[in-house]
Amino acid sequence: MPAQQTDLRTPTQLAVPVPGGELSVAVWGSLGSAQPVLAIHGLTASSRAWLETATRLPGPVIAPDLRGRGGSGELPGPYGMAAHAADCVAVLDALGVDRATVAGHSMGGFVASVLAHRHPTRVARLVLVDGGAPLPPPQGGAETAIGPAARRLEMRFESAATYRDYWRAHPSFAEWTPAIEAYVDYDLTGPAGSLRSRVSAEAMHTDFTDLHHGADAREAFAALPAETPFLRAERGMLNEPTPLYPDPDVLSRLKVTTVPGTNHYSILFGDAGVSAVVAELT
Repeated sequence: MPAQQTDLRTPTQLAVPVPGGELSVAVWGSLGSAQPVLAIHGLTASSRAWLETATRLPGPVIAPDLRGRGGSGELPGPYGMAAHAADCVAVLDALGVDRATVAGHSMGGFVASVLAHRHPTRVARLVLVDGGAPLPPPQGGAETAIGPAARRLEMRFESAATYRDYWRAHPSFAEWTPAIEAYVDYDLTGPAGSLRSRVSAEAMHTDFTDLHHGADAREAFAALPAETPFLRAERGMLNEPTPLYPDPDVLSRLKVTTVPGTNHYSILFGDAGVSAVVAELT
């Protein structure tokens, strides 16, 4: 089922000083009106992964483009879960936010867990969305494990329309929505006729290795409070029947909700997934 046809809100785009330059941060709503949600995106995504969720939430949403992605695509390392968590703290500091509800999708779940582990006073509540728990050993590198989302980084595209067509063929985006189109368009950069993704291949590879093998994410997961909310997509990254988290024992300490009719991507773009995420965050 396609996402509810809402009028998508355009965020305010801010630049926050961090080591090596400035982090691009999207803010929906008015800060100070309520406790904000800090929304952290996945491995090859951007702040716009949260566009549909942010549009439906009543309070403010802060979504950084992690270094090496989106508007922070040219920001150099260090990468890794701890470095991204430190950048998120810098965002909260710059915006005068003492505590936030923190949501992380996919790799963002690992970053969110490390943030909660290292800076517990900054996290009022943690919500994990199909990410943050240990994953099965990857078969091959990122290009093999996450497929077209990774392989596109080396590709060049004639136009925005060509890039949209590339994403329309992705099995997890069968239900095309305005939010998906805005997410895809935001990822593009470069001259006409040779457009490319804004995601840094170095950032992707470094973070892929760290989230699978790094100690920071493992220690953070082990320290998660029991009953931490975990929204699990019913299907996998390519809309395959096997979900990203096929083993329920891995998630046994958490408060797991499997969201019917969702895959790893549509849990942030389809109506069933977005409704579940919004309900958990409000």
